[in-house]
Amino acid sequence: MMGISPARKIALDTLSSVENGSYASDTLRELSVALSPQDAGLASQIVFGCLRFQGQLDFLIELYSGRKPEKLDQVVRVNLRAAIFQLRYLERIPPHAAVNDAVESVKRRARSAAGFVNAVLRKVNREAVDWPDEATELSAPAWIMERWTQHFGHEQARSIALAALQPPEPYIRVPPGCTPPTGVELEPTAVIGAYRVLSTPPRDMRLHDISSQAIVPLLGLKPGNSYLDLCAAPGNKTLQALETPLSVAIACDISYSRLQTVPEVCPRVVLDATRPLPFSRGFDRIFIDAPCSGTGTLARNPEIKWRVQPKDFSPFRERQLRIAQQAIACLLPGGIVVYATCSLEREENEAVVREVRSLEPQLELVQELWRLPGRDEGDGFYAAALRKT
Repeated sequence: MMGISPARKIALDTLSSVENGSYASDTLRELSVALSPQDAGLASQIVFGCLRFQGQLDFLIELYSGRKPEKLDQVVRVNLRAAIFQLRYLERIPPHAAVNDAVESVKRRARSAAGFVNAVLRKVNREAVDWPDEATELSAPAWIMERWTQHFGHEQARSIALAALQPPEPYIRVPPGCTPPTGVELEPTAVIGAYRVLSTPPRDMRLHDISSQAIVPLLGLKPGNSYLDLCAAPGNKTLQALETPLSVAIACDISYSRLQTVPEVCPRVVLDATRPLPFSRGFDRIFIDAPCSGTGTLARNPEIKWRVQPKDFSPFRERQLRIAQQAIACLLPGGIVVYATCSLEREENEAVVREVRSLEPQLELVQELWRLPGRDEGDGFYAAALRKT
């Protein structure tokens, strides 16, 4: 697209793709391969900034244009969000560059709307705005704020929403006794083996969120244990589990392509964990990183908060329950299964564990753990360790 910077073109293409159902991280990674590090950084800043602050940006669109964003053509809406984000939220972007690229982009897709976009963007300024309500202020859907308030209390709900407006910090795993990699600035954390990356991590560095690292110890792995990892991709938890010398370890996932991201450190099996598992033996430890709504990862995947709906939680719960039941059928007496999600919703967490225990009375709850954004570092996680008596 002549006349439009590569970074903005990729950002706009990614945001349009997200509007049509794709995920920002996957799409941006694919489209920005050929960009310079500087352009890739700007594209990422625009994409994730627009998605994190979409609630505020849509209010500003209506404020400056007098029209509701949902009534605008997608190309107009996406370009207005991206340009207003740059004009109000980014310090080093020349205003003329943001406005020109938005107008040129719209001109090539909806020529008749280019003048409207130009007129709206000429009104944008950095003056303080009185947000109409808390949901807009926090750029979070009102219904999800209400749910979090009921679950965690008002202050914690605000903390979760505010944390979702910040880029997530990068973390890596350095097994105890191993030497941290050179070339990056690291800082140890309260979670043993978890290091905060203070410098820009190389593109090929395997990142592992601190909350995810904090869940694996609930397994209580011991040398010689047999271990089954369901829903294992991309393999970070499998690698962490294998820091303990195990007799058997198997990593499973429903997706063949995702399973390829699990390093070849143990047997890998493609399977649907909601169906009877194809193993003739039992396991001492089973980890379920259950598929979920992902509402604990909004800083990392901000499109989720605009996409997920209350009706989505029940289908997740049904699938999670089936996976848990299949896992328990393969759990040896005295063994431990850890059920975990990166969701903040009761239906996917406490409700699943409660129902599993009602169906499987031989299970005892050993420990529950919450990691909440804004209170704890990293993504939001829930985990429960259950022992089979």
